[in-house]
Amino acid sequence: MLPNLVVDTTVLPPADRFEFWYALVAQETAPVHITSARLDDFVAYAQAIDLGRIRLASLRYPSLHATRPAGLVRRTETDIYQLTLPLTGRSTLVQDRTETTLVAASHFTLLDTARPHTARHQADGPGLATTITVQIPYAALPLPPDRLHCLLARPMPAHLGVGGLLIQHLRSIVSHPEQYEPNQAEMLGAVALDLLTATLAQRLDIEGVLSPEARHTTLRARVVDFIDRHLDSNELSPSSVAAAHHISLRSLHRLFEAEATTVAELIRSKRLEQCRRDLGNPLLRQPVHVIAARWGFLDRAHFSRLFRAHYGRSPQEYRTGVARQDR
Repeated sequence: MLPNLVVDTTVLPPADRFEFWYALVAQETAPVHITSARLDDFVAYAQAIDLGRIRLASLRYPSLHATRPAGLVRRTETDIYQLTLPLTGRSTLVQDRTETTLVAASHFTLLDTARPHTARHQADGPGLATTITVQIPYAALPLPPDRLHCLLARPMPAHLGVGGLLIQHLRSIVSHPEQYEPNQAEMLGAVALDLLTATLAQRLDIEGVLSPEARHTTLRARVVDFIDRHLDSNELSPSSVAAAHHISLRSLHRLFEAEATTVAELIRSKRLEQCRRDLGNPLLRQPVHVIAARWGFLDRAHFSRLFRAHYGRSPQEYRTGVARQDR
């Protein structure tokens, strides 16, 4: 599992919770002035994960208003950008005369903690607002700061293009840190940085400044996303993937040279995983061969051999075992 810091203010007496959260925010991001109607019993949660040069956090908290005025900026200088993605509630951010209200889970934005800004986070009803943030040092983002200025507090789609791949990557890490090894943290951070850099460069129309590494990471992420979205197509193959991305088959294979799997193996393993999920779904009573065919395995015997080699049991044995566990 990735090393991560987990904080729950409910372990503290109600009177101490807000002060603790206030100090945590100053430590994890940048000092701000915070006000809230729930100061007397501030129930909040945080999870922070170090990913090499960047720091990823998932936060849940009551409605609040945070301000980082010029005086506080001068007293606590920082050189950090902050990516903000609200998952629930409503967030309104203001920086350099730009005001943006982000649609939960649909848009993210970038703030510069070296400049004054304000943030109003409104939870849905009596619940808690949920936000993902990423702290990115200036030096880690290889784009001209004067060009980035025009993107501050501007909404960017969280489900389209490279930005969508970036958000999908971040949410996967936050939701399942246990699926990664500690020594993968730096690599995961580097992928996030490359995707963020590509997203911002695309919006600034300066993609030519991207490093070969960033272009490689971005193209590979696009390929994997394409595969995920077309797993149920009988036309899906390394050749069709290469054609869809306007690259040669040789260039496609070169993208995965550093991985422990080929493109064909990646497609096969992802399809097998979809079959495993469907076989374990008690509401899906279709025959095994129908499920297999839906995910591109038309030869029953071949599918059974592949499934057993991958999961140690035949498809029917797996389905029966899951059914017994659920009784």
